[in-house]
Amino acid sequence: MDKNIIISDSNKKSLKIKRFLLKNFKKKSSLKSKLVIVIGGDGFMLKTLKKNKHSSKLFYGINSGSYGFLMNKFSPKNTVRNLSKAKMITISPLEMKVKNKYGFIKKSIAINEVSILRQSRQAASLLIKNGKKIIIKKLISDGVLISTPAGSTAYNLSVHGPILSLNSKKLSISPISAFRPRRWKGKIVSDRSSIEIKNLNPNKRPISAVADNLEFRNAKTINVKTNSKIKFNLLYDSNRSLQKKIKIEQIRRETS
Repeated sequence: MDKNIIISDSNKKSLKIKRFLLKNFKKKSSLKSKLVIVIGGDGFMLKTLKKNKHSSKLFYGINSGSYGFLMNKFSPKNTVRNLSKAKMITISPLEMKVKNKYGFIKKSIAINEVSILRQSRQAASLLIKNGKKIIIKKLISDGVLISTPAGSTAYNLSVHGPILSLNSKKLSISPISAFRPRRWKGKIVSDRSSIEIKNLNPNKRPISAVADNLEFRNAKTINVKTNSKIKFNLLYDSNRSLQKKIKIEQIRRETS
């Protein structure tokens, strides 16, 4: 197996799995030529996908981290068989465009979510629009999340946002510790939406805009939409697909 199609994090567990695969896959020529095996946690997978955002390769994640929602479970006995039977899903990321209070513009993509977070002890004061339609005129909160279906079980779930089915064609807008209006629970919108978030008081109430784990500070306006031109092809074991993982989280929420 070509070393170039196995990418691993630098921790001991990841490197051990990588050595095992290199040793045991040497004579396995039946594996897909476009396959990239990513060993690590969710964060490492997100980082790898972003580096390969213009690639048509197939990414198969093996978890060596803690939760590993985007990854597959490592099985020394069954990895080759699992790879040969893995099912592909295709997801597109969010594209975030941030203009800060000094007029500088930054762009990034987010596979899980875009997080708008207060930058100081002062709560954020935000206007949120979908196209020309105002979703909420003034939200006082610790921030707000715009989440994809793939990311709806991550940070979004921890702030009590809705879990979205992978094929829902929806995005979730979820407040973080809403103060006013206190009862606002957020909104589910089409994945074709063009969302704008405006900081109503950038000098007194500074905010940060974060695309997954990449932060831009002192944001004044943030525009978020799905970039359907970028498509990530992810492979999952047939018995533990991403769709099934999301469904399990939905059932857990309903019964908790």
